[in-house]
Amino acid sequence: MKPAQEAARVASVAELRAAVEAALQQVTEGQQAIQAAKEKLGEAQQSLAAALDGSANDAVGAAHASLSHAEQQLEDGFNATVAAVEQAHTYTASL
Repeated sequence: MKPAQEAARVASVAELRAAVEAALQQVTEGQQAIQAAKEKLGEAQQSLAAALDGSANDAVGAAHASLSHAEQQLEDGFNATVAAVEQAHTYTASL
């Protein structure tokens, strides 16, 4: 490879790493939003439990189950972002 081509390749690798890091910053912001959403859902569950304490209505149980399911889905999404970050770091380390 000619020196000019090697320099262009190095610049391209540096640019690629910078672009990946910028994308990972967006992932971090998304992770923070997921965590905030999980906290809000937890607060909502507590508020719902307090408001409907003692109710035996099936709809109350269904509401709690739906909120728990939503919280689990957020956790699954968060875990997927963690895996994506690890994979991106593995890729950029191989460049």
